[in-house]
Amino acid sequence: MESSAPKLILIIYIIYLAVLLTVGFLTRRRTKTVADYFLGGRKIGPWLTAVSSTASSESGWVVLGATGMVYANGLSAWWFMPGCLAGYLVNWLFLAGKMRQHSEDNQSITVPDYISYSFGDRLNTLRSVAVLIIFFCMLGYVAAQFTASGKAFEAIFGWNYATGVLLGAVIIVIYTLMGGYFAVVWTDLIQGILMAFGLVVMPIVAFFAVGGADVVLNAAPNPEFFTWAGGKTGSALFGLIVGLLGIGLGYPGQPHVITRYMGAASDEVIRRGRIISIVWGVLVFGGAVLLGLVGRALIPNLEDSEHLFPRAALLLLHPIVAGIMLSAILSAIMSTASSQLLVAASSVVKDLYESLFGKDPGEKKLVNLSRIAVLLLGTLAILLALAEVRVIFWFVLFAWSGMGAAFGPIMLLSVSKFKVNFWGALSCMITGFGVTVIWKLTGLSDSVIYELVPAFVLAFLAAWGVTVVTRGGMLNDTN
Repeated sequence: MESSAPKLILIIYIIYLAVLLTVGFLTRRRTKTVADYFLGGRKIGPWLTAVSSTASSESGWVVLGATGMVYANGLSAWWFMPGCLAGYLVNWLFLAGKMRQHSEDNQSITVPDYISYSFGDRLNTLRSVAVLIIFFCMLGYVAAQFTASGKAFEAIFGWNYATGVLLGAVIIVIYTLMGGYFAVVWTDLIQGILMAFGLVVMPIVAFFAVGGADVVLNAAPNPEFFTWAGGKTGSALFGLIVGLLGIGLGYPGQPHVITRYMGAASDEVIRRGRIISIVWGVLVFGGAVLLGLVGRALIPNLEDSEHLFPRAALLLLHPIVAGIMLSAILSAIMSTASSQLLVAASSVVKDLYESLFGKDPGEKKLVNLSRIAVLLLGTLAILLALAEVRVIFWFVLFAWSGMGAAFGPIMLLSVSKFKVNFWGALSCMITGFGVTVIWKLTGLSDSVIYELVPAFVLAFLAAWGVTVVTRGGMLNDTN
């Protein structure tokens, strides 16, 4: 690339950041109540609902991680794609519409709110457990996104890591603080479109740049690279397929995803949103798989496979287009961080301050307290990212599983004909989160199967079994 390229890329990204800040400023006027700040007043349309729910769930793991996984492992890594799309379908077909209606009927604003109302939580026990799980997972998750932002700036522009963390994090905190849910979903729409654009265009450009299918096939590092099994057989193959498909089990339990359904304006929004969401997912996941495969021919000996997307953009594209593509990477990081930051803040203000402590200071003060919570939580996450505490990456690995297993089964059961009681919901959350942590700490995730699969199944069984045992008994009346 020409020596002026980094400057052009930086200018494009600065323009992009300015757009995000403008969105935050403009949406601030629409945020007057707590329902506005955390759910957009339940007035969100299909495009915002669909793209925000998908973009906030995928983060940089699709743009960087999924492409790198396919680059390193070949076609056998593609199983994550049907797993994720199945997760989308389960959410949109079985959960979204009913959850939107139920949350509106009982005026739930947050996931702990919804759980508390749905399962007879008179003493706020379920709410407290849910808040602890969300806060524990989300704080580390947000810090990890800020860390990824710092490393992205470091790799793309050669900046100091701390400068990258601060720039990315401060922008995220400011627009989330100003506009709340409105700012998050509008910026998610921009970021989601950028992600889809990047993962559709880059594989096509790379494919023609290397010379077509024959070159791509001949670049395989081993005979199993283009096989769906990757050379694995028996239990190893079973663990690979079920583990990657099992990623989809996490979607019903992600608070920053399912709150999007609670904010949808109507059932028609849900019906239209599911089509938009699935199409977006096919484009993004399919593009990630194709880029990973073509990347072997484009850059054969890449030391860090997760650098494939930025390296390909810098290698193949005009600086202006490369700037847009690299903004897609940072967009993926920012869309997730802002959503998670808002969810963590809602847990502190709505579920802890207002519900547990019985405080009712009024709508205006609650909105201001919510903004203060975003600022404080964002600052704490920035400090963790600047400290480069390696345990943060451990949070990323199990946060998806922890929340997916803790909340996924009871969210699905909450809209089913089988009525889970208080004790079933409590045992589900504790089992799901506890099994995730134990499975991860004991190394079973690496030696047996991805932790979300056993954690989700055991949590589901716990919710069902404990409900059956305690239904109609004295335990059912002690909360």
